[in-house]
Amino acid sequence: MTQSAATSDELASAIRSIGTPDFLPALLDFMRTATPFRGAFVSRLSPSRLPEHIYDNVRQERRSIVVDRWLDRAWLLDPFVVSYISGKFDPVMVLDQVAPDRFSQTDYFSIYYRSVRLKDEMAVFVTLPESTLFLSLGRLTGEMRFSKRDLARLRNIHPVISALCEQHFHRRPQSSGEAAGGSVSLESMIEQVCEGLTCREIEIVQHLLRGHSSQSIALLLDLSPATVKVHRKNIYRKLGISSQSALFSIFLQSVT
Repeated sequence: MTQSAATSDELASAIRSIGTPDFLPALLDFMRTATPFRGAFVSRLSPSRLPEHIYDNVRQERRSIVVDRWLDRAWLLDPFVVSYISGKFDPVMVLDQVAPDRFSQTDYFSIYYRSVRLKDEMAVFVTLPESTLFLSLGRLTGEMRFSKRDLARLRNIHPVISALCEQHFHRRPQSSGEAAGGSVSLESMIEQVCEGLTCREIEIVQHLLRGHSSQSIALLLDLSPATVKVHRKNIYRKLGISSQSALFSIFLQSVT
C-alpha cells in the first residue's frame, strides 16, 4: 500500500469515527501517517479552568506518574501550557521551541519530565469555541527526535485535524460537569505557599520554577542579571532555603 493510500484510509476512518469513542484513536492514527510517534496525551485547556483530561494511551501501571502527576498541577510548569497561557503558541510546536534554557538541568525535568521517559515531544493545538485541545505527541527514550520535516508535515495537515476535531466536539459538547474546579495559576499557588514575597519576587519564582536561569529571567523581565541575583538571594532568605532545588521541593510539597 502506498503512503497516499494509507493516509486516505486513515483519514476515512477518522471521518467515520466522528461522534464515537473511537474518534481520538482514529485521529491519532491519521496523524501518524504524517509523522510517527508513540505516546499521546490529549487535554482540553482554558485560561479560566483546570485542564480536562480527554484521552491518553499510557499503560495503566504508569498512569500515576505520567497522567495523574501532570493533572495534579505539574501542568503549571509544562512549557507548552506556559506558551498557551501567554498566548504565544503556534498550532504545531516542538519542545525546543518553548523549553527554557538548560531545560534538561531543571528540577522539573529531573523530577517529572525524565520520569515520563520522553526523548522528544510535539504539541498540536486545536482551537474550539470555548477551549483549546492540547495534543501532546511523544517519542520515547531511544527514538529519534522530531525533525523539521516532521514539524512541517504535521503543519500541512493541521487544517484537516482542526476540521475533524471541530466536527467531533461540536457533536459531543462539553457538559456542565466537565472541567470542574475553579481557576488556578502558578502565581496564586506561590502566593499561598511563599508568604511574604513581593510581586516582583513572585514573578521571578514563577520563572525559576519553569527552569529559567538568571540570565534568561533578566532578558524576560528587562532586568540586569545582577538585579535578578539579588532578588533570588532575598527569595531564598525569606523562604529559609539555599538552592533552586529546595524551591522546587516547596512547590512539589504544596502540589502534593
